[in-house]
Amino acid sequence: MSRVGRVERTTKETSVLVEIDLDGTGRTDIATGVGFYDHMLDQLGRHGLFDLTVKTDGDLHIDSHHTIEDTALALGAAFKQALGDKVGIYRFGNCTVPLDESLAQVTVDLSGRPYLVHTEPEGMAPMIGAYDTTMTRHILESFVAQAQIALHVHVPYGRNAHHIVECQFKALARALRYASERDPRAAGILPSTKGAL
Repeated sequence: MSRVGRVERTTKETSVLVEIDLDGTGRTDIATGVGFYDHMLDQLGRHGLFDLTVKTDGDLHIDSHHTIEDTALALGAAFKQALGDKVGIYRFGNCTVPLDESLAQVTVDLSGRPYLVHTEPEGMAPMIGAYDTTMTRHILESFVAQAQIALHVHVPYGRNAHHIVECQFKALARALRYASERDPRAAGILPSTKGAL
């Protein structure tokens, strides 16, 4: 059965299209107008082995905030849609990824209950190109709210802002991949004692 999500979201500030195939090969087609954000979403698709298309037209003449936020909201909604009934998946996933001097630890539960814990080093450079580094947490908040998952992201150390953000996206990609993959030992079984996720 196909596990594909497609969400179109249009407001006065942005127009967003997101398509995601959880059983893809990591093919991506990303264009948000924010170069570093495109790079991070490309990491998400490639390392998650998700086929991912993201097309955003936003009010970049103001700043990148609405473009980044609305894309994350649509991505979370598309991910939730692609998960479907969650029968037969692993549900939990975790991954630790180093990137030179930085390290990110990500753990996810596709629980149906949105919750975010996020820590990263203080004193990071405020900008990476047109990308405001304070937006990383906001991306995760927006994604979690729409995907309805519990997500813990911890960066215990790192110096370079590019590395600190990128290792988070890579670890997130792998954790989501592991959690959303089908468990061959649990075919037809919902991974919950509650009987609902």
